Amino acid sequence: MTDNHQLAVLLFGLFFIIYIVTVLGNLGLLVLIQVSYHLHTPMYFFLSNLSFLDVCFSSIITPKALANLFSQLQEVSFLGCMTQMGLFIIFASAECNVLAPMAYDRYTAICQPLLYHITMSRICCLLLVAGCYLGGFVNIIVVTISITQLSFCEPHVISHFCDILPLLALACSDPWVTQILVVGCGGFTLVTSVVLILVFYISILMTILGIPSVSGKQKGFSTCASHLTVVGLYYRTTMYTYLQPSRHGSQAGNQMISIFYTTVIPMLNPLIYSLRN
Repeated sequence: MTDNHQLAVLLFGLFFIIYIVTVLGNLGLLVLIQVSYHLHTPMYFFLSNLSFLDVCFSSIITPKALANLFSQLQEVSFLGCMTQMGLFIIFASAECNVLAPMAYDRYTAICQPLLYHITMSRICCLLLVAGCYLGGFVNIIVVTISITQLSFCEPHVISHFCDILPLLALACSDPWVTQILVVGCGGFTLVTSVVLILVFYISILMTILGIPSVSGKQKGFSTCASHLTVVGLYYRTTMYTYLQPSRHGSQAGNQMISIFYTTVIPMLNPLIYSLRN
Protein backbone atom coordinates (compact mmCIF):
# COMPACT_ATOMS: atom_id res chain seq x y z
CA MET A 1 0.00 0.00 0.00
CA THR A 2 2.97 2.32 0.51
CA ASP A 3 6.76 2.53 0.16
CA ASN A 4 7.06 5.02 3.04
CA HIS A 5 8.40 3.18 6.10
CA GLN A 6 6.84 5.54 8.65
CA LEU A 7 3.46 5.35 6.95
CA ALA A 8 3.81 1.56 6.77
CA VAL A 9 4.32 1.44 10.55
CA LEU A 10 1.17 3.53 11.08
CA LEU A 11 -0.85 1.38 8.68
CA PHE A 12 0.43 -1.80 10.31
CA GLY A 13 -0.67 -0.58 13.73
CA LEU A 14 -4.07 0.55 12.43
CA PHE A 15 -4.89 -2.65 10.54
CA PHE A 16 -3.49 -4.86 13.31
CA ILE A 17 -5.83 -3.20 15.83
CA ILE A 18 -8.77 -3.49 13.42
CA TYR A 19 -8.01 -7.18 12.84
CA ILE A 20 -7.70 -7.97 16.57
CA VAL A 21 -10.98 -6.15 17.31
CA THR A 22 -12.62 -8.03 14.42
CA VAL A 23 -11.48 -11.45 15.61
CA LEU A 24 -12.14 -10.86 19.31
CA GLY A 25 -15.49 -9.17 18.65
CA ASN A 26 -16.83 -11.86 16.35
CA LEU A 27 -15.43 -14.82 18.31
CA GLY A 28 -16.69 -13.25 21.53
CA LEU A 29 -20.16 -12.95 20.02
CA LEU A 30 -19.98 -16.58 18.85
CA VAL A 31 -19.02 -17.82 22.33
CA LEU A 32 -21.67 -15.68 24.00
CA ILE A 33 -24.39 -17.07 21.71
CA GLN A 34 -23.26 -20.64 22.38
CA VAL A 35 -23.11 -20.37 26.20
CA SER A 36 -26.26 -18.26 26.67
CA TYR A 37 -29.31 -20.48 26.40
CA HIS A 38 -31.70 -17.55 25.92
CA LEU A 39 -29.77 -16.59 22.76
CA HIS A 40 -30.50 -19.94 21.09
CA THR A 41 -32.99 -18.33 18.73
CA PRO A 42 -33.12 -18.17 14.91
CA MET A 43 -31.96 -14.53 14.88
CA TYR A 44 -28.82 -15.31 16.87
CA PHE A 45 -28.24 -18.51 14.91
CA PHE A 46 -27.96 -16.42 11.75
CA LEU A 47 -25.89 -13.84 13.60
CA SER A 48 -23.43 -16.53 14.75
CA ASN A 49 -22.98 -17.58 11.12
CA LEU A 50 -22.43 -13.95 10.14
CA SER A 51 -19.75 -13.64 12.85
CA PHE A 52 -18.05 -16.84 11.68
CA LEU A 53 -18.02 -15.57 8.09
CA ASP A 54 -16.61 -12.20 9.20
CA VAL A 55 -13.69 -13.89 10.96
CA CYS A 56 -12.93 -16.05 7.91
CA PHE A 57 -13.52 -13.16 5.50
CA SER A 58 -11.09 -10.87 7.29
CA SER A 59 -8.47 -13.59 7.98
CA ILE A 60 -8.09 -14.34 4.28
CA ILE A 61 -6.93 -10.79 3.51
CA THR A 62 -5.62 -8.89 6.54
CA PRO A 63 -2.74 -11.13 7.82
CA LYS A 64 -1.20 -11.29 4.34
CA ALA A 65 -1.57 -7.51 3.94
CA LEU A 66 0.11 -6.95 7.33
CA ALA A 67 3.01 -9.22 6.38
CA ASN A 68 3.47 -7.44 3.04
CA LEU A 69 3.83 -4.02 4.69
CA PHE A 70 7.35 -4.95 5.92
CA SER A 71 8.30 -7.79 3.58
CA GLN A 72 10.96 -7.19 0.94
CA LEU A 73 9.74 -10.21 -1.05
CA GLN A 74 6.04 -9.59 -1.64
CA GLU A 75 5.27 -12.69 -3.66
CA VAL A 76 2.34 -15.06 -3.92
CA SER A 77 2.26 -18.21 -6.00
CA PHE A 78 -0.41 -18.72 -8.65
CA LEU A 79 -1.92 -21.52 -6.55
CA GLY A 80 -1.81 -19.32 -3.45
CA CYS A 81 -3.45 -16.48 -5.35
CA MET A 82 -6.22 -18.77 -6.66
CA THR A 83 -6.72 -20.13 -3.13
CA GLN A 84 -7.04 -16.67 -1.64
CA MET A 85 -9.47 -15.60 -4.35
CA GLY A 86 -11.52 -18.80 -4.04
CA LEU A 87 -11.89 -18.57 -0.26
CA PHE A 88 -12.71 -14.89 -0.57
CA ILE A 89 -15.50 -15.65 -3.07
CA ILE A 90 -16.97 -18.41 -0.87
CA PHE A 91 -17.13 -16.34 2.30
CA ALA A 92 -18.11 -13.06 0.60
CA SER A 93 -20.95 -14.77 -1.30
CA ALA A 94 -22.11 -16.67 1.79
CA GLU A 95 -22.12 -13.48 3.87
CA CYS A 96 -24.10 -11.70 1.19
CA ASN A 97 -26.60 -14.57 1.14
CA VAL A 98 -26.92 -14.82 4.95
CA LEU A 99 -28.26 -11.26 5.14
CA ALA A 100 -31.41 -12.33 3.25
CA PRO A 101 -32.48 -15.09 5.74
CA MET A 102 -31.82 -12.59 8.54
CA ALA A 103 -34.34 -10.26 6.89
CA TYR A 104 -36.77 -13.18 6.52
CA ASP A 105 -36.38 -13.88 10.24
CA ARG A 106 -37.31 -10.28 11.07
CA TYR A 107 -40.23 -10.43 8.62
CA THR A 108 -41.59 -13.58 10.25
CA ALA A 109 -41.14 -12.20 13.78
CA ILE A 110 -43.00 -8.94 13.01
CA CYS A 111 -45.53 -9.92 10.35
CA GLN A 112 -46.33 -13.51 11.45
CA PRO A 113 -45.49 -13.61 15.18
CA LEU A 114 -47.90 -16.46 16.02
CA LEU A 115 -46.29 -18.71 13.40
CA TYR A 116 -42.71 -17.64 14.14
CA HIS A 117 -41.53 -20.76 16.00
CA ILE A 118 -43.16 -23.05 13.44
CA THR A 119 -41.88 -21.18 10.38
CA MET A 120 -38.37 -20.60 11.72
CA SER A 121 -37.80 -24.15 12.90
CA ARG A 122 -34.29 -25.49 13.43
CA ILE A 123 -34.47 -27.52 10.19
CA CYS A 124 -35.60 -24.46 8.24
CA CYS A 125 -32.74 -22.37 9.64
CA LEU A 126 -30.18 -25.07 8.83
CA LEU A 127 -31.47 -25.39 5.27
CA LEU A 128 -31.36 -21.62 4.75
CA VAL A 129 -27.77 -21.39 5.97
CA ALA A 130 -26.74 -24.45 3.92
CA GLY A 131 -28.19 -22.74 0.85
CA CYS A 132 -26.12 -19.64 1.60
CA TYR A 133 -22.87 -21.64 1.68
CA LEU A 134 -23.89 -23.64 -1.41
CA GLY A 135 -24.30 -20.40 -3.33
CA GLY A 136 -20.73 -19.46 -2.41
CA PHE A 137 -19.39 -22.81 -3.67
CA VAL A 138 -21.25 -22.42 -6.97
CA ASN A 139 -19.71 -18.97 -7.47
CA ILE A 140 -16.18 -20.18 -6.77
CA ILE A 141 -16.49 -23.10 -9.20
CA VAL A 142 -17.78 -20.93 -12.06
CA VAL A 143 -15.41 -17.99 -11.55
CA THR A 144 -12.24 -19.97 -10.75
CA ILE A 145 -12.59 -22.29 -13.73
CA SER A 146 -13.12 -19.34 -16.09
CA ILE A 147 -10.12 -17.39 -14.70
CA THR A 148 -7.74 -20.37 -14.90
CA GLN A 149 -8.48 -20.55 -18.64
CA LEU A 150 -6.96 -17.10 -19.19
CA SER A 151 -3.34 -16.36 -20.05
CA PHE A 152 -1.57 -13.64 -18.05
CA CYS A 153 0.95 -11.02 -19.20
CA GLU A 154 4.21 -9.91 -17.62
CA PRO A 155 4.75 -8.28 -15.21
CA HIS A 156 2.56 -10.27 -12.85
CA VAL A 157 2.07 -7.40 -10.42
CA ILE A 158 -1.14 -7.00 -8.39
CA SER A 159 -1.38 -3.81 -6.33
CA HIS A 160 -4.23 -5.42 -4.50
CA PHE A 161 -5.15 -8.73 -2.89
CA CYS A 162 -5.97 -11.67 -5.17
CA ASP A 163 -9.43 -10.63 -6.21
CA ILE A 164 -11.32 -11.18 -9.45
CA LEU A 165 -10.95 -7.73 -11.02
CA PRO A 166 -7.18 -7.25 -10.39
CA LEU A 167 -6.56 -10.68 -11.95
CA LEU A 168 -8.67 -9.82 -14.99
CA ALA A 169 -6.55 -6.68 -15.45
CA LEU A 170 -3.46 -8.91 -15.95
CA ALA A 171 -5.05 -11.10 -18.62
CA CYS A 172 -3.50 -11.14 -22.09
CA SER A 173 -6.41 -13.03 -23.61
CA ASP A 174 -9.79 -11.38 -23.99
CA PRO A 175 -11.52 -11.69 -20.59
CA TRP A 176 -15.01 -10.74 -21.80
CA VAL A 177 -16.44 -14.23 -21.16
CA THR A 178 -15.04 -14.19 -17.62
CA GLN A 179 -16.36 -10.67 -17.09
CA ILE A 180 -19.83 -11.80 -18.14
CA LEU A 181 -19.63 -14.75 -15.73
CA VAL A 182 -18.41 -12.50 -12.91
CA VAL A 183 -21.20 -9.98 -13.47
CA GLY A 184 -23.69 -12.83 -13.90
CA CYS A 185 -22.73 -14.73 -10.74
CA GLY A 186 -22.09 -11.63 -8.64
CA GLY A 187 -25.14 -9.86 -9.99
CA PHE A 188 -27.40 -12.84 -9.36
CA THR A 189 -26.14 -13.20 -5.77
CA LEU A 190 -26.33 -9.51 -4.95
CA VAL A 191 -29.54 -8.63 -6.78
CA THR A 192 -31.42 -11.70 -5.52
CA SER A 193 -30.45 -10.93 -1.93
CA VAL A 194 -31.29 -7.24 -2.28
CA VAL A 195 -34.68 -7.94 -3.88
CA LEU A 196 -35.60 -10.43 -1.15
CA ILE A 197 -34.53 -8.01 1.57
CA LEU A 198 -36.53 -5.18 -0.02
CA VAL A 199 -39.65 -7.37 -0.30
CA PHE A 200 -39.37 -8.44 3.34
CA TYR A 201 -38.79 -4.92 4.61
CA ILE A 202 -41.63 -3.42 2.58
CA SER A 203 -43.94 -5.94 4.26
CA ILE A 204 -42.37 -5.13 7.65
CA LEU A 205 -42.83 -1.39 7.06
CA MET A 206 -46.51 -1.81 6.15
CA THR A 207 -47.06 -3.95 9.27
CA ILE A 208 -45.27 -1.48 11.56
CA LEU A 209 -47.19 1.49 10.16
CA GLY A 210 -50.40 -0.38 10.96
CA ILE A 211 -49.49 -0.62 14.66
CA PRO A 212 -51.67 1.91 16.54
CA SER A 213 -49.28 2.78 19.39
CA VAL A 214 -46.14 4.91 19.01
CA SER A 215 -44.18 2.63 21.34
CA GLY A 216 -45.14 -0.36 19.20
CA LYS A 217 -43.88 1.40 16.07
CA GLN A 218 -40.61 2.31 17.80
CA LYS A 219 -40.12 -1.26 18.99
CA GLY A 220 -40.73 -2.59 15.47
CA PHE A 221 -38.24 -0.19 13.90
CA SER A 222 -35.61 -0.83 16.60
CA THR A 223 -35.89 -4.57 15.96
CA CYS A 224 -34.72 -4.05 12.39
CA ALA A 225 -32.24 -1.20 12.92
CA SER A 226 -29.09 -3.32 13.37
CA HIS A 227 -29.75 -5.51 10.36
CA LEU A 228 -30.59 -2.56 8.11
CA THR A 229 -27.36 -0.82 9.13
CA VAL A 230 -25.27 -3.88 8.23
CA VAL A 231 -27.14 -4.35 4.94
CA GLY A 232 -26.57 -0.72 3.96
CA LEU A 233 -22.83 -0.86 4.71
CA TYR A 234 -22.20 -4.18 2.99
CA TYR A 235 -24.25 -3.88 -0.19
CA ARG A 236 -23.24 -0.35 -1.13
CA THR A 237 -19.55 -1.27 -1.38
CA THR A 238 -19.90 -4.73 -2.93
CA MET A 239 -22.42 -3.67 -5.57
CA TYR A 240 -20.24 -0.72 -6.54
CA THR A 241 -17.20 -2.99 -6.82
CA TYR A 242 -18.47 -6.11 -8.58
CA LEU A 243 -21.30 -4.91 -10.78
CA GLN A 244 -18.97 -2.53 -12.63
CA PRO A 245 -16.01 -4.67 -13.76
CA SER A 246 -15.10 -2.30 -16.56
CA ARG A 247 -15.03 0.85 -14.47
CA HIS A 248 -12.03 3.14 -14.70
CA GLY A 249 -11.69 4.28 -11.10
CA SER A 250 -8.31 5.13 -9.61
CA GLN A 251 -6.23 2.36 -8.06
CA ALA A 252 -6.12 4.21 -4.74
CA GLY A 253 -9.90 4.61 -4.75
CA ASN A 254 -10.44 0.95 -5.54
CA GLN A 255 -8.03 -0.06 -2.77
CA MET A 256 -9.87 2.12 -0.25
CA ILE A 257 -13.23 0.55 -1.12
CA SER A 258 -11.74 -2.95 -0.88
CA ILE A 259 -10.13 -2.15 2.50
CA PHE A 260 -13.48 -0.91 3.79
CA TYR A 261 -15.50 -4.04 3.03
CA THR A 262 -12.74 -6.57 3.81
CA THR A 263 -11.47 -5.10 7.09
CA VAL A 264 -13.73 -2.37 8.46
CA ILE A 265 -17.18 -3.91 7.91
CA PRO A 266 -16.28 -7.26 9.60
CA MET A 267 -15.13 -5.22 12.60
CA LEU A 268 -18.31 -3.12 12.69
CA ASN A 269 -20.81 -5.98 12.45
CA PRO A 270 -20.37 -7.37 16.02
CA LEU A 271 -20.27 -3.81 17.39
CA ILE A 272 -23.53 -2.91 15.65
CA TYR A 273 -25.31 -5.97 17.01
CA SER A 274 -23.73 -6.31 20.45
CA LEU A 275 -23.73 -2.65 21.51
CA ARG A 276 -27.44 -2.40 20.75
CA ASN A 277 -28.08 -5.31 23.16
